[in-house]
Amino acid sequence: MHLSREAFRGLVLEALEGLPEDFLDRMDNCDVVTQDWPDSHQLDLGSSGSRYDLLGLYEGIPLTERDFYDLVLPDKITLFQRPLEAICPTKEEVVEQVRITVAHEIAHHFGIDDERLEELGLG
Repeated sequence: MHLSREAFRGLVLEALEGLPEDFLDRMDNCDVVTQDWPDSHQLDLGSSGSRYDLLGLYEGIPLTERDFYDLVLPDKITLFQRPLEAICPTKEEVVEQVRITVAHEIAHHFGIDDERLEELGLG
């Protein structure tokens, strides 16, 4: 499965637009971007050593951990197109996995850890 960059960005936008409005209203200083592959620094930050296993990455200070938070760069959520495509043989599966990955990374922005995400079915 291989989508154009624009088509993939469109899927990410659809996933964001499909989130509950109150989630989107509570997101604070956070950019969502796409990238083909994770770089070596992102792989180090993620939980996997393989570039095929890292589907998304949240980089920032979760809302639950913010004390003094002024004049800082935005948090960043990155969705990695090629790893997502590699695990999904059909476009329908890419759409679903993008939706899950967007929700997973936004949950990290809200301070939800991987253990709780597993319980919620977003692990």
